[in-house]
Amino acid sequence: MASRLNFPDGTFGQLVRFAIVGFALAALYSAIYWYLATYVMTPMLAVVVAFLVAVSIGFVLHSRWSFRGHGAAEDHRLKVKFLAVQASGFLLNELFTWALTGPMHGPTWWPLVPAIFVTPLATFALNKRLVFR
Repeated sequence: MASRLNFPDGTFGQLVRFAIVGFALAALYSAIYWYLATYVMTPMLAVVVAFLVAVSIGFVLHSRWSFRGHGAAEDHRLKVKFLAVQASGFLLNELFTWALTGPMHGPTWWPLVPAIFVTPLATFALNKRLVFR
């Protein structure tokens, strides 16, 4: 029988769970984005595809584990708020991608640095404050 991962409830526990899920999602996002941006399409379009995949999986994992027990009663409103927060993360990643691969003429991997280290902190704070209270 598999053991269940239990972390403390409260903000610290949520942050730990969010980080675990976030690292996995960041790796998935990074792999999809980098491959598509390097070999298949423009970096700006690659952000769209990679973000849609990561957000779809992220909603399930964050609502059922990272922030479990918070906001479950507001199912429709919860989804709308979650999508609004993710849209802000998407816009951040698009901005990083545009600035770093456009005007700065950087390689396609440059936007992954702020996408991994800045966007998740912003979306955690917004999710905690606005979505999974």
